[in-house]
Amino acid sequence: MSKVIEELTKYAHKLVDQGLVVGAGGNLSMRDQDNMYISPSGFDLKEIEPHQWVKVNITTGKVEGTLRPSSEVLMHLECFRKNDAIQAVLHAHPTYSVGVSSAGKDIPPVFPDFPAMVKSVGYIDYIIPTTHLLAEKVAELVINDVIIMRNHGVLTLGKTMKEAFFFMQLTEESAKVYTISSIFGGPRILTNEECDDLRNLSAERYRSKLLKE
Repeated sequence: MSKVIEELTKYAHKLVDQGLVVGAGGNLSMRDQDNMYISPSGFDLKEIEPHQWVKVNITTGKVEGTLRPSSEVLMHLECFRKNDAIQAVLHAHPTYSVGVSSAGKDIPPVFPDFPAMVKSVGYIDYIIPTTHLLAEKVAELVINDVIIMRNHGVLTLGKTMKEAFFFMQLTEESAKVYTISSIFGGPRILTNEECDDLRNLSAERYRSKLLKE
């Protein structure tokens, strides 16, 4: 089994085990030279066998094999086409992130890990999933670590699958903390200066470096 397939299989299981997707929801992909491997359409992510990851040429969009790629294949292709640094793409439907963003709110920095590790977040108002319209809008925002699609889900982009998954975890945890603190009168949101100070800590730079290896 190739390293790419191993990573995809490992993190597909993690997405399900941590409740970031349910049923056949969510999809993930990784770059492999001129191609990407992406989860097949209609599969529970924990049930994908190694030979069932779908190979798609990044430039042409040509699909290899008989299985259909995820219905969000266009969105994944645009991420790899527009930013050569991206090696891994995750799309999930984490409960708190979807809840907060669907209420028209942004997910703010309310604890150190989120702003220290996630440098930028883009937001997209609802666009019907699986369409060229959504893929084109995503293409405009691939300079971000995280793209939040209101009433839909979260897309994270990483130099490794580990990094993309970490971004997903931190986004959902920040949305959860924000939701809980709102019940008790509202959060104290970290200032821009405080976020910059966190990012400049040597410990945070070291952690960020490890995620890219």
